[in-house]
Amino acid sequence: MDPSALLRETLLDKLKSGIWRAGHRIPTERALCAEYGLGRSAVRRVLGQLKALGLITQTVGSGTYVSERIAALLPALEAPAVAAVSPAELMEVRMALEPAIVEMVIRNATPADFTRMAQCCERAEQARSLEDFEHWDGLLHEVIAEAAHNSFVGQVFKLMNQARMQGEWGMLKRKSVTPERRAAYQQEHRQLVAALRERDLERALECTRGHLQHVQRNLLGR
Repeated sequence: MDPSALLRETLLDKLKSGIWRAGHRIPTERALCAEYGLGRSAVRRVLGQLKALGLITQTVGSGTYVSERIAALLPALEAPAVAAVSPAELMEVRMALEPAIVEMVIRNATPADFTRMAQCCERAEQARSLEDFEHWDGLLHEVIAEAAHNSFVGQVFKLMNQARMQGEWGMLKRKSVTPERRAAYQQEHRQLVAALRERDLERALECTRGHLQHVQRNLLGR
């Protein structure tokens, strides 16, 4: 298991077991870096994933704490982990599902949804490492799915993001993403969000399919 995955599983185990309860102060980023041999960006990415799930909270100048809602969230943590999925399988599902929800997003998205999409774009563009970029890239697609305001769709996309955390996807992404390709992805994200905000179905579908085809070609060579 790679160090990032080990850190994530260790933190989750402490939450599930009750070793860390609501309000518990989690070790600092520096301490986690030293213990798991990770860089600061990798630790922040793992903590960001747990924060996105509502499991932890972070207060500037104070630290990182177990969420007061942890007891209500524990049942979801006990759900079976997503089975190993190859990058080719994941891309096949993305190519089928992401265009299929565009109409729902255009019909149901709120101004707050578009604000979150823009924030994901901004954080991805500011990311100093590929790991951070990949986190915000994945979160953008999850936020777009949540903007459909259909709970089943949201759950499916959370599973897809779990699959993206697996080692093989990360290895391929590291090999395939050059600075030029990353810049192209960022531009495609902005174009997609703009089309969704303008509720332009035809252009949003074109942006979605074009972006996914670009990622597939870069990852898998097809």
